[in-house]
Amino acid sequence: MPTPRVLMSKIRQALQLLADASLSTRQVAAALGISKTTVSEIAMYARDAGVGWPQAATLSDDELQARLYPPPRPRSSTRREPDYASLHQELKRPGVTLQLLWEEYSAGAGEAAYRYSAFCEKYRAWAKRLKRSMRQIHPGGERLFVDYAGQTVPVVDASTGEIRRAQVFVAVLGASNYTYACATWQQTAADWVGAIIATLTFIKGVPKLLVPDQPRALIANPDAYEPVTARLMQELGEHYSVAVLPARPGRPQDKAKVEVGVQVVERWILARLRHRRFFSLVELNRAIAQLLIDLNQRPFKKLPGCRAAAFAALDAPALKP
Repeated sequence: MPTPRVLMSKIRQALQLLADASLSTRQVAAALGISKTTVSEIAMYARDAGVGWPQAATLSDDELQARLYPPPRPRSSTRREPDYASLHQELKRPGVTLQLLWEEYSAGAGEAAYRYSAFCEKYRAWAKRLKRSMRQIHPGGERLFVDYAGQTVPVVDASTGEIRRAQVFVAVLGASNYTYACATWQQTAADWVGAIIATLTFIKGVPKLLVPDQPRALIANPDAYEPVTARLMQELGEHYSVAVLPARPGRPQDKAKVEVGVQVVERWILARLRHRRFFSLVELNRAIAQLLIDLNQRPFKKLPGCRAAAFAALDAPALKP
């Protein structure tokens, strides 16, 4: 550890006495009023640095201190870093835990592996840098989040020239972020249920949980803890054997997946359609379907693969028929 600058004069005197007077470390310590250990350390650092008294006399204080007490060199890590993005995706598979992933990583890395506590700490630090919706771990096939976008799309009646605003429904699977979108005329219970059925057809399966907001069209009695679903939504759940778990009002974290999904649909689909004119809902939905292919095949920025690949690996195998 570097000696404070106020002791540089003592260092110079110690080196001189040790070299010229042939005094012992105990005698030099007594002469300078410092401890024997300090004298021994000065002699050791000078010997390791190859700096004797004649040379030390020609160096400035900063140069002498730099030679005797160089800053510590960063130790090159011999640990093998885990593939955190792959770990994050693997955690979405049913039954997979950090303990299991560490055991597999440790078996491959051998002595270069981090201990379990460090492994978990480093993974969680990595995960904190992800967006809130990407940090959430949802097992494959567990949750389908649904909502309507805030933006609407104008549709022109070819015979009358009247313009109607079509609503845009968005659904996102929790594990893969696989996204579906379609346009409906309104947000009635029939529109919601019809769009959800279209989503299940699109993903070719049924998740364990359906997570909507709490709109009046779907929830007969909105409540933060015991919401009561409307009759049509109850029938949908019974028919497909899917549980309906409405997000709590004022708790955006409950439906962060679909909130981000809505933003993505608005930016990557609706923004691209802003200059096009549509004359029917069928025509609009056909255009949305084409852009959905590109959206689901766009590579993730911080995770491996894309929505379509993640869907095939994580959600599709776990969906019920």
